[in-house]
Amino acid sequence: MKDPYVFDFIELKEDAKEKDLEDALINNITKVLLELGKGFAFVGHQYHLEVAGEDYYIDLLFYNIKLKCYVVIELKIGEFKPEYAGQLSFYLTAIDEQVKEVNDNPTIGLLLCRHKNNVVAEYTLRDMNKPMGVSEYRIKDYLPENLQNELPSIEELITIVKKDI
Repeated sequence: MKDPYVFDFIELKEDAKEKDLEDALINNITKVLLELGKGFAFVGHQYHLEVAGEDYYIDLLFYNIKLKCYVVIELKIGEFKPEYAGQLSFYLTAIDEQVKEVNDNPTIGLLLCRHKNNVVAEYTLRDMNKPMGVSEYRIKDYLPENLQNELPSIEELITIVKKDI
């Protein structure tokens, strides 16, 4: 797995929620597929699963044609926490039991977090028996407010460029 994934084609504010990140990725799905690598096909977002009468929703579900397996991606807006691995493991088992076909390989899981401590991630995943990983993502950050007032707006830049043409 790559680490980090670079989503510099999206912008999120500091107070963004996981849904904001998911929506931005869905709105740029072609670019996301290119960043993920070769062989990825988009299956769905907020992919619904029912387990023991309870509803669960996977953030992003892909199928990798070359690996012949589903890939579950769970998005986390902040720091990686070990309990996220349990949630992802649950989703991998559910996809393997309910969606995967006989000829498919076991489902792979990826936790995409804004930040991770490599030691915590390694300890968390070391004894896991499912194929999963933790990677960071990077996005285009907004400028801090104190700098926003110091720099020209996009409209002002366009006006300046048009004057020079």
